[in-house]
Amino acid sequence: MNNDPLTHGLWERTAPPAPNTNILSDDLYADVVVVGAGYTGLSAALKIGTAGRSCVVLEAEEIGFGGSGRNVGLVNAGLWLQPADVHKALGQPYGDRILSLLDQAPSVVYDLIARHGISCEASRPGTLHCGVGAAGDRQLRERERQWRGFGADVVLLDRDETAALTGSKRYSSALLDRRAGTIQPLAYARGLADAALAAGAHIFTKSAVRSTTRQTDGSWRLTTQNGSVTARWVIVATNAYTVSPWSNLRTELVPLPYFNIATTPLPPAIRQSVLPQGHGIWDTKEILTSARMDQAGRLVIGSVGALRHGGAAIHEAWAKRAMHRLFPQTRNIPFESAWWGTIGMTPDHVPRFHCMADRIVTMCGYNGRGIGPGTVFGIALAELALGTRALSQMPLACQPVRRITGRTMREAVYELGSAASHLVTDRF
Repeated sequence: MNNDPLTHGLWERTAPPAPNTNILSDDLYADVVVVGAGYTGLSAALKIGTAGRSCVVLEAEEIGFGGSGRNVGLVNAGLWLQPADVHKALGQPYGDRILSLLDQAPSVVYDLIARHGISCEASRPGTLHCGVGAAGDRQLRERERQWRGFGADVVLLDRDETAALTGSKRYSSALLDRRAGTIQPLAYARGLADAALAAGAHIFTKSAVRSTTRQTDGSWRLTTQNGSVTARWVIVATNAYTVSPWSNLRTELVPLPYFNIATTPLPPAIRQSVLPQGHGIWDTKEILTSARMDQAGRLVIGSVGALRHGGAAIHEAWAKRAMHRLFPQTRNIPFESAWWGTIGMTPDHVPRFHCMADRIVTMCGYNGRGIGPGTVFGIALAELALGTRALSQMPLACQPVRRITGRTMREAVYELGSAASHLVTDRF
């Protein structure tokens, strides 16, 4: 997008075309205006349109431009946090409420895909959180204990079972989450947009919101360069890619850079030995490694880091070493594309729900779990605007935006620290 192959890489090359959209050039009225055409905004628009209410989506760039079109494509349940930590952070009733909602999030995603015929390489064999060393094994044993206590369909695998499902002998254990799976993330975003349009929503791209004004009847008028939308409700669904007039949302999020690098399609003999059942994986290291296959048999490997300021060469060299360490049979397989984006991280790894003003609401801070949470949070925000869900029934409590001190420094530490680590790790 924007003639930059490093923003969406393989996903842009292999996703079905985006639906035709225009720049907003009129003054429109709607029941709800949604800002942002990612998973949250599009699932909200689909819900609103399906309910027979009018909805306009305003996107500053293109459909799926932010994290929705750049992520790894792992459809995971829950949060990064374990259930006990979620309860500690949120208390009751929100601890149980968000755990229950996100437990079902992958099912919601796959149901939407099936119901609307979204072509996005959907696969649901589960995902594998892979243990590295004794510390990783201990972490996964505790995760299994807590998630099974919650009733989740997870099971801890031993070294041999892990090797059979990953095709790698480098992991000592893995937590298999059968609730989860993989998708082509940009294709899913574009499919949600198609479904929302079919439900009656209107989507305008290259239509950044420049200002918002309260009208005398209590509605809000959002102005773009060439037009405006007036609506009773505003759903802000921009997360880590937020710009004005709600740029203060970014002050509570630390941007974590994450990149993915994809090989050419693996030869059939090698393909059968690498993630043979199509599980997506990531490991227990602090600077983690993720890997998955796409439908054409490309291996996609990723980690923390930005492909800029010299980072591209460092991270690509590391990715090749890491791939060869995990899957020695790929030694002669070249890479064909690379891309990166940013993840909105909160200090406690819990998403945020904000009432920015009367009937202006947002959810953000998905901490690397954007597909499931983004989808179900968008539906929850839509239900709030439709009046079918009360504020007291939202999955999170409404709270003010709290600026993170040292945010710029933390961002630099993520970017420079990951580059320094990848410069020296996985060398033979």
